[in-house]
Amino acid sequence: MNIPNTISLARLFAVPVIVWLILQQHLVPAFWLSLVAALSDAVDGIVAKHFQSETVLGGYLDPIADKTLLVCGYVTLGHEGYLPVWLVIMVVFRDALIIGGALLFQTITSTLNMQPLLISKVNTFCQLVMAVGVLGVAGFAVEDHGLSELMAYIVGTTTLASGGAYVVLWTRRAGQIVDSRMDMSREEGD
Repeated sequence: MNIPNTISLARLFAVPVIVWLILQQHLVPAFWLSLVAALSDAVDGIVAKHFQSETVLGGYLDPIADKTLLVCGYVTLGHEGYLPVWLVIMVVFRDALIIGGALLFQTITSTLNMQPLLISKVNTFCQLVMAVGVLGVAGFAVEDHGLSELMAYIVGTTTLASGGAYVVLWTRRAGQIVDSRMDMSREEGD
């Protein structure tokens, strides 16, 4: 296990602690741990690229850690009334769509390659900023001057764009692969 994968694994193991802290209304420690977890998402990628230690395991572990952190965090923050329910539903649905789509794509094509789209990276960044920001505002009892509402719309927009981009990409790729396989089987039959 290399350093980037260890960082991703630590982020994954931080999730139940963050959820517990939020449910116990220990929002300042939840803020700090969430901030470290969010920063670790950037750190593991930078370390992996800089030291050329990208692995197949890391290609799966990093997005699993991200999705677990975000989905659990959003569901918990929504449950406690810190995030709008519509946004929680969108975030959870997008991740379920991506996971289901990835499984379906792999089943149909056997060619899944875990490469996040740029819009997905932007979406993950916005979702992390929103979760950490909401915890900071609530934990430190500061006025956000409408920034939480603005961030909710930004996160909603990037969530829709990211989910839609994956659906379009995988549909096109799966169609191309299936078509080329059908062409090959026709040629073999001739």
